[in-house]
Amino acid sequence: MVREELSSKSISIVEVGPRDGFQNVRKEIPTGDKVKIIDLLSAAGLRSIEATSFTHPKWIPQLKDAAEVIRRITKPPGVVFSALIPNEKGLDRAIENGLEEVVFVVSASEALNRENFNKSTWESLAELSSIAEKARRNGVQLRGAIAASFGCPFEGSVSVERVIEVAEAFRNAGVSAVTLADTTGMAHPLQVKELLSVLLSQLSDLPIALHFHDTRRIGLVNVYSAWQAGAKIFESSIAGLGGCPYAPGAPGNVATESLVYMFHKMGVETGVNLDRLVECSQITQELVSDRRPDQGQG
Repeated sequence: MVREELSSKSISIVEVGPRDGFQNVRKEIPTGDKVKIIDLLSAAGLRSIEATSFTHPKWIPQLKDAAEVIRRITKPPGVVFSALIPNEKGLDRAIENGLEEVVFVVSASEALNRENFNKSTWESLAELSSIAEKARRNGVQLRGAIAASFGCPFEGSVSVERVIEVAEAFRNAGVSAVTLADTTGMAHPLQVKELLSVLLSQLSDLPIALHFHDTRRIGLVNVYSAWQAGAKIFESSIAGLGGCPYAPGAPGNVATESLVYMFHKMGVETGVNLDRLVECSQITQELVSDRRPDQGQG
C-alpha cells in the first residue's frame, strides 16, 4: 500500500480488480489481457494494485498464472503491487516472485472462514505470527484484511467485538494496515459509521481501509459514510468487477471509476486520471464481457 500522509482533501485507493475482480470471472482470461489491464491501471495513476493471488489453482483456477502476471506487468516507480495469500506457502511464492506486499485474509465469521480456508478464525490467526515474521525477514510488507466485517451470509450479524479482536491480532502482528471488508454487501451507512468510529478510537495507530461490495447499490453511500467518519483508504475494482467465490450473494465491488468520479466532484484528490481510468474500465468490460458469470451467479 502506498504510504503517505493524506490530508482531509485527499484519499488513497487500492485497486483490487485484477485479483478480487478477475477471480470471480468464470471463463479463463488470457494472461496477456490481465497484464494489459494492470498496466492501464498503473498508467491511470493508481499507486496500489492488488494484482493477483497466490492461492492453489484448485480453489481459484482463474489466478493460476499469478507468477507469470507478476513477471510480465510493467512496474513503474512508486507503484506497489500486492497479492493475496491464504497461508505461508502463498507468502513463499510471493517472495519468490519479488512482491513488495502481501495481503492475509481472516474472516470475522467462523462459518465463512471455514468455507474459505477450511479452518476456524483463530486457527488462521495462529498462523499470523509466523507469516508476519517471515514477511519482515524478507522485506515484504504485510496487510491484513477482515472478511465479513459487516455481516456474514452464513451467520448473519457479526459483532463489533469480534471485528476488534481480529483487528487487534493484526495490529499486534505489525501489519501496515487492516481492511474492513463488506464481503457480501450487507453494510449500511449508519453501521459503517458506528463500526469505524469504534475502531478509529480504539486502534488509532492502525491505518484502516474499507472494501465495499455494491449488492444493494449503496456501495458509494457506504464509502461516503466511511469518509465522513475519518477513513482515507478505500479498495475498489475497475468496472465494478468482483465477488467472493465462497460467499453466496457477493456481487461486484464498488467501481473504481465511480469512486474517483465522486471524490473528484467533492474536491478530494485521488492522484488518478479519471479519463484514463474510464478508458481502462471500457477496455476491461470488453475483455471480460463474454467471460462473466451468468446472471445471479456473482
